[in-house]
Amino acid sequence: MGNLFMQTQPKISIITPSLNQGRFIEETILSVLSQGYENLEYIIVDGLSTDETLSILEKYSDKLRWISEKDTGQTNAINKGLAMAKGEIVGYLNADDILLPNALLNVADMFVKQPQVMWVIGQCNITDENGNEVRSFITLYKNLMLRFRSFPLLCITNFISQPATLWRRSIVDSLGFLDENLNYVMDYEFWLRIYAKYRPLFMESYLASFRVHPNSKTSAVGHKEEYIAEERAIIQRHTNSKTLLFFHKIHRSIMTFIYSQINHQ
Repeated sequence: MGNLFMQTQPKISIITPSLNQGRFIEETILSVLSQGYENLEYIIVDGLSTDETLSILEKYSDKLRWISEKDTGQTNAINKGLAMAKGEIVGYLNADDILLPNALLNVADMFVKQPQVMWVIGQCNITDENGNEVRSFITLYKNLMLRFRSFPLLCITNFISQPATLWRRSIVDSLGFLDENLNYVMDYEFWLRIYAKYRPLFMESYLASFRVHPNSKTSAVGHKEEYIAEERAIIQRHTNSKTLLFFHKIHRSIMTFIYSQINHQ
């Protein structure tokens, strides 16, 4: 990075919604603070955790902003953080995921070099509760879909990995916050909203790791039907194409079967 870039670093705000993720949150925090990105604002919005989370947040109080108060769920916590954020570039990282080294420097470089770009999507791998990479075939599949990215394809399948996606704060000002009526696919709906107006920049580099573990939302099979119903509703909100709706339904059936097999292994 040249001296000019260092002088013009856009302010980046990362928001972490948190609730009883004390087992993982310190690793998440360190992955953000160790980025070496000077113009960083890190905000953690906790929903009154009852585990060791608050003592960990106290430990890093001089390096980040945090609040702990009652909220109505993950989406509400993310929106609180976005409302607090002062950065030109924003993104959110769940309390069990991590940013990979140099992710913010590389993303900021793209935004600076291409000021017309409104959002950036990178690659993301998947790890288990111990940090071991898993589900590599899912990662490869998403990376392939990213290469063929388009709005119609996004209506069929969500190929965008949330931890590896950042956008200009002005998008929130013009398109609104995440939909707090959604509990599972708020990110997917947000991507559809953005994609309808702005083409993303795809970075062929890994920016983050998404963690799956027995207590994560994506591993909980008890809410499968609610997830599918939410997903179907947002697709119908963003397209009237019977063809896209048909292919989305077929793809969802296939992926639901695959994930059910994975979760029972």
